[in-house]
Amino acid sequence: MGGLRELAVPFVVPGPCGVAIRDRLKHLTPQDEMVLRAVGAHQGALASGDLKARCADGLEHGADTWAARKRELTARSSSRIAGAITKATHDQWALARRCQAAHIQNLAAGIRTLRHRLSLPVGAPGTKRAAGGYRSKGEWFRKSRRLAALKARHAAAVAEWQAGRVRVVRGGRRLLNTRHHLTQAQLTEDQWRERWKAERWFIAADGESGKRFGNETIRVTPDGKVSIKLPAPLAHLANTQHGRYVLTSTVAFAHRGADWADRIEANRAVAYRIHLDTERGRWYLTASWQRPVIRTVPLETARARGMIGVDTNADHFAAYRLDVHGNPIGDPRRFPYDLSGSAGHRDAQIRHALTRLINWAVRAGVAAIGIEDLDFTTEKTREKHGRRKRFRQLVSGIPTGKLKARLVSMAAEHGLSIVAVDPAYTSLWGAQHWQKPLTTPRRKMSRHDAAGIAIGRRALGHPVRRRTAPPPHDRSDRARHRTVQAGPGHRGREGTRPPTTDRPPGGLSPNGTRTREPSASKTVRDAPSTQQWVQDSFTHTG
Repeated sequence: MGGLRELAVPFVVPGPCGVAIRDRLKHLTPQDEMVLRAVGAHQGALASGDLKARCADGLEHGADTWAARKRELTARSSSRIAGAITKATHDQWALARRCQAAHIQNLAAGIRTLRHRLSLPVGAPGTKRAAGGYRSKGEWFRKSRRLAALKARHAAAVAEWQAGRVRVVRGGRRLLNTRHHLTQAQLTEDQWRERWKAERWFIAADGESGKRFGNETIRVTPDGKVSIKLPAPLAHLANTQHGRYVLTSTVAFAHRGADWADRIEANRAVAYRIHLDTERGRWYLTASWQRPVIRTVPLETARARGMIGVDTNADHFAAYRLDVHGNPIGDPRRFPYDLSGSAGHRDAQIRHALTRLINWAVRAGVAAIGIEDLDFTTEKTREKHGRRKRFRQLVSGIPTGKLKARLVSMAAEHGLSIVAVDPAYTSLWGAQHWQKPLTTPRRKMSRHDAAGIAIGRRALGHPVRRRTAPPPHDRSDRARHRTVQAGPGHRGREGTRPPTTDRPPGGLSPNGTRTREPSASKTVRDAPSTQQWVQDSFTHTG
């Protein structure tokens, strides 16, 4: 086993910490839309100014500067709106800092790879763990120039990180760059500007426990009526008392509606956000709240009823069900999805595939699903897989982050636990130990199906190999039993294997040889108790 890295211990993934539901605001009047646009534009301008002030503070930010910004916004809106804006601004700045740190790590990984490959002779072969030298002197020269460029980018990024400077675009950098490529995006300038304005609006409010229906700024009653507390400069647009505007549209959350109703009737905090989908011309209301911290089940409890191992691929999930001993049960399952098209289409494809996977797990009666703890951060660099563009596209297409978030939240609703395992060697060892033995004329095993078995066995705490080495003495249990799929205390582990199901009773297997259910031993020592000895008479000759 020399040269293999140490495997991480499997663990149960913590459950989701929040819930978000959405419903459409239908039948809005022109006056309602005018008020929503005015509120969004006014509060969006406040959010933009506050983000600029927060980025200017950098690492000098503290409680005093936060309070000063909130006081300034309160005079132009309200105390609750100012609190929501400053909190959203701080979260956006913190996210930009995390992205900046990830960018620095990516640049450092590329620099290390380039230095290693440039230090090798031209044409030096590589290994499975490290790439070799470059193929020609021309390529070596171009990569040396790229190394200098990456060093300059890394130095600039580190300097910005140490100074606390971040680059944030309200509305999204991708949408901002689309302004220069309207023809490719099939948008007119007016359509782009409408979308740009809508993305920069701010119509949101944090929940408050103890307040009426859990939110004082955007209030939704149990019968679905929506009202908004207008900021001070727009108070003249109110159509009811206390500076509130009541929309003509009502909402009825089809998903988790009972949970939402229980929270607002108990005056527990619920946050709301209103946004416009410019492509469809529809307004939506999103409600969200925090869930109580749920303690994850112990790993032994998750393994009590077996496991379903899932291998994540670029276009499908390959799953296999295993019992508590790590034995495969039934046939492999595959849940395809298509990750081409828009982000909404990709997200829907993942949700549909996960729904089918979870429904199958519930019917199978298992308590947990085993997945790989994938992280392709170091595998996506062009320095490591420069010519292998197909491989880089394949790795980048696997939705690791979105898959984890979706699977954990959806599995928690069905009482399923998620066990994350180390992804090392699952495909290699699964194909080596499980693909060929499980292949039959009626069952086609792929490398991905075998990897699902390896993942499930690792989640159950079993080694991936089917059997250990034979005992050094004889066939007895003097040294150790041959199989590691059943413990010493399990009954029937020394018995004959059950007959196969791919042949009629009493018939031979498709290949013409008997491979299962061996007969009992015929030696005197191991003779079965039902055997009767018969003494034949000697033959007389004369």
